[in-house]
Amino acid sequence: TVSVKQLVNNALQEIETISPAQAAERLDDDNTVFVDIRDIRELYRGGKIPGALHAPRGMLEFWVDPESEYHRDIFSSGKSFVLYCAKSHRSALATLALQNMGLNPVCHIDGGFEAWSQANFASETVTSK
Repeated sequence: TVSVKQLVNNALQEIETISPAQAAERLDDDNTVFVDIRDIRELYRGGKIPGALHAPRGMLEFWVDPESEYHRDIFSSGKSFVLYCAKSHRSALATLALQNMGLNPVCHIDGGFEAWSQANFASETVTSK
């Protein structure tokens, strides 16, 4: 068997990881899409990076695959994607999955939204509809 820790460590060997500061430098880049893969309840509790697209982890691969009935056009836009979750474990696994699907360029934020918030970078409130 393989533990989650091993899966994450293996993913980190294959993907690009950027710091919260490096991510913040990309925030105003129109060719970069921030993708929050956390559960919607996490967004309600703590907010999200301004302008980030919410793509729940459970649907991510379906939204990326152009042959899926759930495909979202943004993932075929040719833009760069910066994924994040709460602490960067889920986003490491998701980044590897999307990279393996051929989505490029794609990376994730080291430490996730927790590290982003601790660095005092901007966030926006998310409310239910």
